[in-house]
Amino acid sequence: MNITGSLSLVAMGLFAALVAYIVWVLLERQKGRPRKVSISIVVILLIGGVVSMSLGAGLVFLEPEERGVVISALSSKGYRSGALGPGLHWIMPYAERVQRYTIAQRTYTMSGTPTEGEVQGDDAVRARTSDGQEVFMDATVIFSIDPEQVATIHIRWQNRFVTDLVRPQARGVIREQVAQFDVQQVYSTKRDELHDEIETKLREIFAENGLILKENDFIVRNITFTPEYADAIERKQIEEQEAERAKFVVEQQKQEAERLREEAKGEKDAAITRAEGEAEAAKIRAEGEAEALRLINEVLVQNPELLQYKYIEKLASNIEVMLLPANSPYLLETQSLLDKLPAGDSP
Repeated sequence: MNITGSLSLVAMGLFAALVAYIVWVLLERQKGRPRKVSISIVVILLIGGVVSMSLGAGLVFLEPEERGVVISALSSKGYRSGALGPGLHWIMPYAERVQRYTIAQRTYTMSGTPTEGEVQGDDAVRARTSDGQEVFMDATVIFSIDPEQVATIHIRWQNRFVTDLVRPQARGVIREQVAQFDVQQVYSTKRDELHDEIETKLREIFAENGLILKENDFIVRNITFTPEYADAIERKQIEEQEAERAKFVVEQQKQEAERLREEAKGEKDAAITRAEGEAEAAKIRAEGEAEALRLINEVLVQNPELLQYKYIEKLASNIEVMLLPANSPYLLETQSLLDKLPAGDSP
């Protein structure tokens, strides 16, 4: 309980004590006990009650989130120009009073769900898009009174600013801005742009009337459509999903075909490389064999008996005599013949 409430209780207690004292004196007299009313007691209680009541009427305490407009019979305008801030203030008792306003943020919700909005039942904002489709928007507005414009709020709206300013202006601006977009833009491509335009317009209107709407304090909670259009959107989304899936399958097939082409190309390159290697090896072998034959031919030209020697060298070691066809040179195993000669003889 604040000080003004305490003073009011004190005043009520003093007046009650005064009344009780007078009643007590009257009861005592009825019982035959002469009692005189003490003027000093009556005056003290009366003055104490009046002073306490006057102090209670003149002292005003405002909470940190409160501002007060002083309604004054002493002013030609009927009110003081500046609003009272938080704390304890003195006003002229019985000639002035304070109208309190909170500057804390307040929330106003318009929703199609009966239990969510400020108004019971379906309170979603109905609006038509530029292409004639009807949409239903659930929205929340978070606002507060400008501390410097409390007197303006009181003069223009008093306590009606929520129902007579916030609600109709929010619904009107939503309808006006939705009408600038077609239905596809509203629910997908330009939804953020629509939100920003509504918020900007509301901020301007609120500022002109003493209210503050900060950035992102307008919230689009939900956007719905007529059942027919909702079905059409669902069908379209299904078709788009199927098209995307088909596109994905085609892309997978393309990637698989590309992979197979790369594998075939790799195998082809490997086969070509192997064939080239084998050809190069065969060429090298042929060149080596040709060079060997050339060298052998040179040696045979210089030593024709070498061929017979090599031939004899390949024969079995136990062969002593060979019968050769006519016109063939004789090939004799000379060592065996030498061994058969008598000792001391020479060939």
